[in-house]
Amino acid sequence: MATTINHQLKTINEFLQQIINGLSLGAIYALIALGYTMVYGVLRFINFAHSEVFMVGAFAGFYFAKLFPQPSIGAGLLVLFGAMIVCAVLGVTIEKLAYRPLRNRPTLTVLITAIGVSLLLQNLGQLVFGANPQSFPKLFPQRNLTLPGQLVVSSDQIAVFVVTLGLLLALRHVVLKTKIGTAMRALSFNPVAASLVGINNDRVISFTFALGSALAAAGGILYALNYPSIDPLMGTLPGLKAFVAAVLGGIGDLAGAALGGLVIGMIETFVRGSAWSTYTDAIVFTILIFILLFRPAGLLGTLRTEKV
Repeated sequence: MATTINHQLKTINEFLQQIINGLSLGAIYALIALGYTMVYGVLRFINFAHSEVFMVGAFAGFYFAKLFPQPSIGAGLLVLFGAMIVCAVLGVTIEKLAYRPLRNRPTLTVLITAIGVSLLLQNLGQLVFGANPQSFPKLFPQRNLTLPGQLVVSSDQIAVFVVTLGLLLALRHVVLKTKIGTAMRALSFNPVAASLVGINNDRVISFTFALGSALAAAGGILYALNYPSIDPLMGTLPGLKAFVAAVLGGIGDLAGAALGGLVIGMIETFVRGSAWSTYTDAIVFTILIFILLFRPAGLLGTLRTEKV
């Protein structure tokens, strides 16, 4: 009897530990997915170069971290902020040079350009950073928080939860409580009407790219903290899974992107801990197929009628 109870308690503890791990991974996917969904909400196209911005953010953090030999909360936040600034500038540059000249072209043209920018950044990354994986340094003091039931939350996971929550609250404030956020929502609803009432569409679009790219940089730093090996191709799979998360939640919906990220993180974590671990990536992308077949608007999204 006692053996059975102990086995059940162990199973419950493992389940709860997997939930903690899944929420940590899902929070990172949520940050990346928000960049996809913001750009789609404003311009109606998928910025497939976003995953490489995530990669640049991780490498920016890698080089900034060399300025702080000892891990500390202050140093970690400075590295995070520095990487977000670098990627915000990169995002604005990509939009201005690659996407703005094609704004009135067919969506397929812009999509192909986005894939080209993604490949360009990958190859530039291998040229500048080197093709070999590099170990990401520790940014925060390493302490594990032990919860009841022998559940363990690492300091890096705590950093993921705190930073993600802070950035989500800041993003919500920007979108709902500021003039630029109102302009973003107006542009998303009707670009022509927005320009007629005096909104500078170019400025709003650049700000959207900067904001989304900064969130991708934060995701890159947090991902590198928990999976501390970075290379110029590191953004491909996390970026695609974040895209799946954005579609799952409802592409163009900020709350949906966050929810989708958490759901995908949980699914991936539980599958990796099962006998189906070999097929983790396949299962995630199978989810995308089923979403597109049965719920193309996503969990929180709504279908829009577009005139041709």
